[in-house]
Amino acid sequence: MEYISHPCIKPESLERRQYQFSISMDALEEHSLVVIPTGLGKTAIALIVSASRYYTIGSKIVIVAPTKPLVEQHIRYFKRLFVLHDSDTPDDDLIIFTGKTKAALRGAAWEKASIIFSTPQIIKNDLIAGRYSLADVSLFIIDEAHRAVGNYAYVFLAEQYLKTAREPLILAMTASPGGDIEKISDIVQNLGVTKVLTRTEDDPDVKPYIHEKEIEYLSLPLPDVLKTASRLLDTMIKDRLRQLQDMGYAALPQSNLSMRTLNEISSHIQQSIARNDADGFVAASIHAELMKLKHAVLLCESQGSLVLSHYLQKLLSEAHSSGGSKASRRIAEDPTFMRLLEMTIEWKDEIHPKFQILPEIIRAQLEQDPESKIIVFASYRDTVSGIVAALEREKISAERFVGQSGKNMDKGLSQKAQIEVLNRFFNREFAVLVATSVGEEGLDIPATDMVIFFEPVSSEIRSIQRKGRTGRHGTGTIIVLVTKGTSDETAKYISQRREKTMSQHIRGGIRSTPAQTSLFTSPPDPIEVHKTLEQLKSGPCIIIDDRETHSKVVEYLARMQAHLNLERLEVGDYLIGRLLIERKTTTDFVNSLVDRNLMAQLRRLSEQAYKPLLIIEGEGLYTMRDVHPNAIRGALAAIAVDIGISILYTDNAESTAEMLCVLARREDSESSHSNYSMPKRAYHSIKEAQEAIIATFPDIGTVHAKKLLSEFGSVRNVVAASVDDITAIKGIGTKKAEKIVEIVTKHYECD
Repeated sequence: MEYISHPCIKPESLERRQYQFSISMDALEEHSLVVIPTGLGKTAIALIVSASRYYTIGSKIVIVAPTKPLVEQHIRYFKRLFVLHDSDTPDDDLIIFTGKTKAALRGAAWEKASIIFSTPQIIKNDLIAGRYSLADVSLFIIDEAHRAVGNYAYVFLAEQYLKTAREPLILAMTASPGGDIEKISDIVQNLGVTKVLTRTEDDPDVKPYIHEKEIEYLSLPLPDVLKTASRLLDTMIKDRLRQLQDMGYAALPQSNLSMRTLNEISSHIQQSIARNDADGFVAASIHAELMKLKHAVLLCESQGSLVLSHYLQKLLSEAHSSGGSKASRRIAEDPTFMRLLEMTIEWKDEIHPKFQILPEIIRAQLEQDPESKIIVFASYRDTVSGIVAALEREKISAERFVGQSGKNMDKGLSQKAQIEVLNRFFNREFAVLVATSVGEEGLDIPATDMVIFFEPVSSEIRSIQRKGRTGRHGTGTIIVLVTKGTSDETAKYISQRREKTMSQHIRGGIRSTPAQTSLFTSPPDPIEVHKTLEQLKSGPCIIIDDRETHSKVVEYLARMQAHLNLERLEVGDYLIGRLLIERKTTTDFVNSLVDRNLMAQLRRLSEQAYKPLLIIEGEGLYTMRDVHPNAIRGALAAIAVDIGISILYTDNAESTAEMLCVLARREDSESSHSNYSMPKRAYHSIKEAQEAIIATFPDIGTVHAKKLLSEFGSVRNVVAASVDDITAIKGIGTKKAEKIVEIVTKHYECD
């Protein structure tokens, strides 16, 4: 075996594969997107490019991946193979940033490190907070690059990196960028990619390393009882389609209702609402019923009787709850629904044949090879739990692998728990891993002998990721369970077509040209690019709730070079001097008004703030859902008059960011503080009065007033505190502290 020989790669540790070496050399020349099938060694390419870049340029390398398990996987690989020459502190040179890495420690760790491994949101938050810059990063590696669309953190990071780095180079990697030519172009543009490097399993330099994958589609009949359930649901769907047709939404299909058609119907309904058509709100509610019923059909045909029964019970529960939607209530009042619900009560055991054949397939594989590792993929958590239970009843050891977030009683698995499950699977402590989509991306599970799709998935990205979990180090088997004559068959054909289309698009040579890439056509002046962090921090200060960083507003603020701090705010989204600001999009505003207690939330804002503000962002405030415009006007009047909150309106996220900067500059100016007095209000307690007194100091506000009083114990002690004592409080800088001390110590001069 021939090995890669390089000063930064451990001798005889990395096999020299010509396709990996060739791609790596090309990737060193320009910003590249590498597209190769799962299991062909994207991480090896990242290692080779990193070694070359580090050896010739030095500086820092950043590797980002979407999940903690993937980040852990990358750093383990690099620690095993990468050699840092002249390094006395290897533990400080290769470091990992995750959500549990304290923000206060990341800045110092960044300065010492040579290679940083992180989830993208952490780096994004740190850049926004000004903890470090990307100026000295010579290579930025982006794993699972197909995520670089919309508002995902990769898009922001790539833009910031290409604007600020002195010698930038991007290496983006994915097994499946998607079959949509527009999405592929978006990925290329969002990452500043100028070259797409790709290989398929049919390329001559790849074939020697490909292990055979046997793909088998098992067609299963839908039991008569589930056919009956599906027909009842179809009856309800047709009834609602007729209602829409009677309202003027013509030419609606009465069978084979696709999600594409449902989306088109929704678009027409929104147009009606925009025209102030009163029937539009009724149509929107009927459309919501269609979406719920369509989902029930999918569960019936593809996921099983018990999963369907659980969903129907959930709809009934929603209908009877105080916050239940009109759609749920109307469905529950339908006699056909009640007939279907009565049917499901009699289902004590699972009826769907997928649950019968799945243990048989797995048992046969384990009898053939007792050391086999098997992954079963399913789209829904309820299905995953049902599969694990079914396998355990058959004495087959299995564990679930799901994401962190969850609803109701299912809290999911933390990232730590996910890693522990994977380690047990590595060590063959159980035979079958049953996973949702969280198991599709990037898992390095060698010698996985079989992958089972509980249902086909129409997404070509997910299909390719699932298939890539086997056949890495030996022959692999892929089995897809398909229910005859159902949406399963549709998903199967869509996925096959999209995979073929994706391959054609990639082979067609997608490129990013200056004309296409608006973000990168006009590089800023080098003097502007390399502003120091101290210069960036000299602008107006905006404190952002650390849960708000996913919004585009924060990204625009960062681009505007505002002075930003991230903190956990108990109330509100932004704190600027005396101003405590709640931001809501028009959709959020109406949803909060209907589904949650908006007024109680805003009363808390008013109670906590010296000057509370509400920013409503976006258009169509009076056309959301089926809320009458006068109800929205009444709510706005109550917010402004009864609660005393000023309301500002902005067009979009960029407009909101610009408004926040204007407010920050206004608060930052001396004149803005010269003539304001304490609000004229009755305080319910001495505590409130104390907070109000301290909150009147420039740039303090109620949030910092509470911190000061908690630290020093009384108004007198706060007033007597020194600059050093005050700056020890998180979020209060030297400028604010000096201003407080100046105000309380300077001799008063009468006019």
